[in-house]
Amino acid sequence: MSSTEPAAVANLNAVGFSLSFTVNDLSKSVQFYTEGLGFEVQERHESDGQLRFVQLKAGTAQIGLGQDDFAKGRDRVKGVGLRTWIATSQDLFDVAERAKAAGITLDHEPEELPWGGMAFGVTDPDGFKVTIASAS
Repeated sequence: MSSTEPAAVANLNAVGFSLSFTVNDLSKSVQFYTEGLGFEVQERHESDGQLRFVQLKAGTAQIGLGQDDFAKGRDRVKGVGLRTWIATSQDLFDVAERAKAAGITLDHEPEELPWGGMAFGVTDPDGFKVTIASAS
């Protein structure tokens, strides 16, 4: 190895993973994920007396929601090309019923996946696609 070649590095050993979405209406998105999907608020951050960011938690999964400042325009498309998968050991029919009771329209009812297990899908208020799947 020459002195200009980087040293070999082991593969990443991540100890956690979370997502953060920029949303149009923070309170509406918090309601979607908490009342509809069962996340709980872990942290809230305010600036100038207004809620700007919320960290949500469900088991070991985390999702951050940040209020869009619309600096890139109010009509920018969000969530294109992204689908978030959340695995759970809970009964998917119960989780789907909770979502529907909170006014969420399912993209599809719980169904068997071609590779095994079951899942249902929802779309959050900003167009982010979320699949809730049975944990193997």
